Amino acid sequence: MWSAEQDLPFTVVERRGFGIAYADEILADRDDHGVLRRRTSSGRRMGDRSSAWFTACDSGGPCGGCCAGMWRSADQTDDGVLWLLPDHRVDWAGWPSGMAAVEPPVCLPCVDLSASLCPALRKGSVVIRVRDFPVAGVRGALYQRGAVSPVATREAIVTFDDPAIRWVRATHLVRELRGCTIIPWKELPSTVNRRNNGNKVRKI
Repeated sequence: MWSAEQDLPFTVVERRGFGIAYADEILADRDDHGVLRRRTSSGRRMGDRSSAWFTACDSGGPCGGCCAGMWRSADQTDDGVLWLLPDHRVDWAGWPSGMAAVEPPVCLPCVDLSASLCPALRKGSVVIRVRDFPVAGVRGALYQRGAVSPVATREAIVTFDDPAIRWVRATHLVRELRGCTIIPWKELPSTVNRRNNGNKVRKI
């Protein structure tokens, strides 16, 4: 999400036998799965091009970097859709296959820009092609019943088939990445990763 996106005032209440809701809830506060979504400022909410919610569509969607204004589609080849992720290859063998990802895919021109400007990528990033990336759930604040009103307990990733989904105020849709191939930076077009606004990007 963009740094300008901030929470709008909200009050979470419990609906008996249902889960959580906003006290002044409207239809646009929920996604197609009925999940309660985060409300954002600047007249934008989840579902706009300004957010990670919009980019999680079946075809890969628009580039997450291009949400700044260019509106290019995420790059796609026979090897899959292009992703740029923080480098966590030490987490498990075969990473990132099976990973629950909230990051949107990217286009080629935005690889360099994203690696330079995104704080999460400055410590090291990896370019990946992904063949299959079903939307599997959401990430957000997980609530539980409180003495007076529901209380947020922690940040959690919850799948759509989990009953706890009714108790989440979601900030991101989550994809499961499958069929992943790590792409060496040197194999990207020459226009990518030549300049990084003075920031060094760790290559693989």
